[in-house]
Amino acid sequence: MELKLITPHYCKLGFADVDRMLRIEEQVYTHPWSRGNFADSLSSGYEAYGFRNVELDLFAYFVVMPILDELHLLNFAVDLSYQGQGYAKLLMGKLFAYTNEQAYSSILLEVRRSNVRAISVYEGAGFAAIGVRKGYYPAHDNQREDAIVMRRTR
Repeated sequence: MELKLITPHYCKLGFADVDRMLRIEEQVYTHPWSRGNFADSLSSGYEAYGFRNVELDLFAYFVVMPILDELHLLNFAVDLSYQGQGYAKLLMGKLFAYTNEQAYSSILLEVRRSNVRAISVYEGAGFAAIGVRKGYYPAHDNQREDAIVMRRTR
């Protein structure tokens, strides 16, 4: 794997970034969001932020939805060629800074039970499992997969 160690440019994302977010999404998830999922989220006023490299190509992002005093992390992804280099942790730090700046009391998320790597990242960032949503995610062969619900408080 080619290392891409850089100081990323952190920025707010918009409709012009949907195609790149979609390409990353399709790389890293077995059941990726669609173009419509991203567009609907932005149209609904949800926030998206990410990292760009020196060529200003997007390589990591998160999408969040505010619910009263809580922030719901809807999507979080890092391009495969940038994984394992600390960018998820760095982007998580930006998410926490955003949470503090906006005075949200906690962050809630769902993660596939089978996504052990993501669960490990979230636990390392201070999230704790608080429940399970049975059959929350689509899985292969018309099956469903449980989601682990996790929360991190400020």
